Amino acid sequence: MFIADRLLSSLVGIGLLMGAMTMPCFAFDTQNEVKEDSSPFALFKFGFSAYKNGHKDEAVKALRFAAEKGHQGANWKLARMYAEGDGVKEDDYEAYKMFEQVVQEGADQGTENESYVADALVALAGYVKRGIPNSPINSNPGAARDLYLQAASNFGDSDAQFELGKMLMKGEGGQPNPNQAARWFRLSAQKGNAGAQAMLGNLLFQAGKTVRGLAMMTAALEHANKQDRVWIGDIQEQAFSLADEADRRTAMVLAEDIIKTGDF
Repeated sequence: MFIADRLLSSLVGIGLLMGAMTMPCFAFDTQNEVKEDSSPFALFKFGFSAYKNGHKDEAVKALRFAAEKGHQGANWKLARMYAEGDGVKEDDYEAYKMFEQVVQEGADQGTENESYVADALVALAGYVKRGIPNSPINSNPGAARDLYLQAASNFGDSDAQFELGKMLMKGEGGQPNPNQAARWFRLSAQKGNAGAQAMLGNLLFQAGKTVRGLAMMTAALEHANKQDRVWIGDIQEQAFSLADEADRRTAMVLAEDIIKTGDF
C-alpha cells in the first residue's frame, strides 16, 4: 500500500510542522509513556512520527489511544498495520472491524477523512469478495461489488474503479457488463492506475484497435509495480505476438508518447 502511505504522509506532514511547537514532548522510549490525556491529534502525530522512525510498538500504542478518542486517521492506520502485519501480528478480521468503523464514521465532503473512508471501502470490498477464514466474514461478491461501486462513485477512488471494472468484465457479483467495465477502466487509467491502463488497452486491442491497444499496454507495463508487471507483461507479450511488424513499430512510438504525456 505504498500509495496509501504516501497519502498519509502528505496529509500529516503539514500538521507535523505546524504543530511542532505545541506538540507534547514524547521520546521514542518505553520509559516515557504516551500520555492518554493528550489530544487525539497530538497522539496521532506522535504515532505517525514513531512509525516513520521505526518505533512501531510506540506507534501502535499512540495510535490506539488516538483511535479510542475518535481520530479517524489513527483508526485507519491501525487497520492498515493489522491488514499487513506491519508492527503487529497480521489479523484480517481485526483490520476488517477497524476499516468498517472508519466507513461508518464517514467523512464530510472536501475533508482529509474522505481518503481514509475511500481506502477503507476498498479494503472492506476485498475482504468481502474473498471472505476471511475463521471469522463471520464470508465471501459475498455481490456485496463486494457494491462497496467498490460506492468508493468508485462517491470518492473517485482509482483502485475501486479498477477492481469494479474487473468484476464487471468477469460478471462477478452480478451480470457482466463490458461497456461499463471499459468506462471504469478509463476513469481509473486517467488517474494513473497501470492495471486499468493495461486492461483498457487489452479491450481496445481485442476490439480491433491494434496500435492504440498495444501502445497502452506497453506504456502501462513501463510504470507498473513489480507485482502488476507480471500479468501486464503476459497480456502485452501475447498482443505483441499477434500484431504485425508495422503495427508493432507504430505502437512502440505511440507508447513512448503516452509515457511522456501521461495521456491514456
